[in-house]
Amino acid sequence: MTETIKIKNHSFVLHPHGGIFWEEKSLLLISDVHLGKVGHFRKFGAAVPRKAVHKNFILLDELAGHFQPFHIVFLGDLFHSSLNKEWDLFQNWVEKTASKISLVAGNHDIISPEKFSSVGIEIFEELILDHFLLTHHPDERDGLFNFCGHIHPAVRLQGFGRQRLKLPCFFKTSNQLILPAFGEFTGNYTLTPKKNDEIFVVVEGEVVQI
Repeated sequence: MTETIKIKNHSFVLHPHGGIFWEEKSLLLISDVHLGKVGHFRKFGAAVPRKAVHKNFILLDELAGHFQPFHIVFLGDLFHSSLNKEWDLFQNWVEKTASKISLVAGNHDIISPEKFSSVGIEIFEELILDHFLLTHHPDERDGLFNFCGHIHPAVRLQGFGRQRLKLPCFFKTSNQLILPAFGEFTGNYTLTPKKNDEIFVVVEGEVVQI
């Protein structure tokens, strides 16, 4: 189940896979996929199942198929590190995806820009669309609302007794929204909300405001 919110009179749909769809622009935001990380771990002996490599592409297909966006913007850390076999899978995914694709570069995006250009992907340091600033690292700019990633946000919830849950979330403040990490095996970082922050956790295939 998705959750739709309004920011500056624009509609944004939060999807449990971790993406945000900007309805007025037909634009899908995705952050911190970290493609290649599974292969990187396996290369150094980590017991990560091989089928985990395909999970990100299955989720990307489901997300793109749900919204059918005109434009997909990855908000950084699309690839975890240097090239490996997952690039071929990504190239195949790009070729069969009808959407325009752009990348706002993150700190892990060290692959040559020419590789992205060869599959039709433009790379930017940041994007400003209307009153919205799209970055990888959280940023603050007067008059602009910031969509970003990098943090891999999560919150801790405490239930009855000593029950505790740590859940990935969309973390919204008055002028910023941090997307959860999209990729498998990315980890997350616990944030503590302030009074006026809005938190949308991802749990059991739903986005739930808490």
